[in-house]
Amino acid sequence: MLIPLKVPPGVYANGTELQSEGRWREANLVRWSEGVMRPIGGWRKRVMTPLAGAARGAHVWVNNAGARFFAVGTHSKLYALPAALSASDITPAGYTVGRPSSVSATGYSIGLYSRYDYGTPRVGDVNQGTLPATTWKLDNWGEDLISCANTDGKIYSWNPASTGPATLLANAPSARSVLVTAERFLFALGAGGNGRKVQWSDQENNTLWVVAPTNQAGSFELQTQGSIVNARRVAAGALILTDADAHLATYAGPPFVYRFDRVGVGCGLIGPNAIASAESMAVWMGRSGFWLFDGYARSLPSDVSDYVYSDINMTQAAKIYTVHNDRYGEMWFFYPSADSAENNRYVIFNYRENHWSTGSLARTCGADVGIFDYPLMVDPSGYVYDHDIGFAYDDAVPYAQTGPVQFGAGDQVMVARQLVPDERTKGDVEIEFATRPYPNAAETTFGPYQAALPTDVRFTARQVAMRVQSKRATDWRVGVVRIEAVPGGQR
Repeated sequence: MLIPLKVPPGVYANGTELQSEGRWREANLVRWSEGVMRPIGGWRKRVMTPLAGAARGAHVWVNNAGARFFAVGTHSKLYALPAALSASDITPAGYTVGRPSSVSATGYSIGLYSRYDYGTPRVGDVNQGTLPATTWKLDNWGEDLISCANTDGKIYSWNPASTGPATLLANAPSARSVLVTAERFLFALGAGGNGRKVQWSDQENNTLWVVAPTNQAGSFELQTQGSIVNARRVAAGALILTDADAHLATYAGPPFVYRFDRVGVGCGLIGPNAIASAESMAVWMGRSGFWLFDGYARSLPSDVSDYVYSDINMTQAAKIYTVHNDRYGEMWFFYPSADSAENNRYVIFNYRENHWSTGSLARTCGADVGIFDYPLMVDPSGYVYDHDIGFAYDDAVPYAQTGPVQFGAGDQVMVARQLVPDERTKGDVEIEFATRPYPNAAETTFGPYQAALPTDVRFTARQVAMRVQSKRATDWRVGVVRIEAVPGGQR
């Protein structure tokens, strides 16, 4: 008989191995589109000279003449990269160099007043918290780049026609982050050192911040137990995330200008760039799970949350960076594993088809396709890459592996005789099988077998796991693999 190994799209990595029965258990550099597995596109260096510093912010936009730009903020520099030229250093003269990594908050003046003796350094207190790595929020006001680094606190502006560095935005308050709203106000988030305060400029005038009857400048202090981390534009307005909850700012017009409503609790943002918006929603990582806003904030069930949150470096959570890939309806979350101080893994949520994937790739920030031909991302060494182009992956190999697939109810021993592949390009992938008599027994591996024409195989098992791996650097597809097998016995 022919037994179809019909495995649904996406990775399921929660709980025990047996819980992932009939699902893909792990993967790297593969995606599922319209129910079929295929390799994720590779990458190539766009700029041969690395950027200086740890890149923690990226933005793409066009100027009034239609020229494309890619801006990157590192802990020590701010860069603008025209489409066909090398990077230009546009670091503002007054910029204060930040931190490449998060550090434990120790030393003097840390902690609650009067908790320690005067003059004693605060060492080893678990309640001290962490001084976060430097991250940037970049946006554009028309053709001008607007930028703000969380550890610097100043808002800068840069015009693409300028040959000099970015300059301090006149009259703007200090801030942790910025956002240009759909109504053309500039939000300063955490304004003036107040972690709950949102202050905005006059409409169409980002240098006018003094409130007057003749303008729409203003401010509002959120009613929250947390402090503002970042914000994103969504269809309903401006979604503002604190480290404790979510608030929606909607334009109401004079005299109050903006209305602020809390739209979620217990859904705080884990890091400034751990959020992306697309279409009518936003998706982000909290400290213990994923969240989605599509009119209100709600927990996003994830098939890989155990895998992610059981092995993540929370000290470096500020480095988590989300890149939207609109072409495939994907949100990519890059994060550091528990044994890494830098982003070295990713998890993908496909919001159009509602499935997840995982893998290993070191990227610190990036921007979606649209203005440029390919998504742009930066690695920890400062190199800028075009992504989803070709099928070169350095030393990595795309693959996916299932959890156990049981024959019958798991009590039927079957003898497999032939592999009948469903692979579009004939021979570009190879397939291995790992058998076990029961879940915790030792594995026996068979193969690899070329996934071209039907191929003879020989193994006997009650359950089997299947591994599909790229054999050649090309754009393959894998559908439903079938095994020809007959009932058998074991000595």
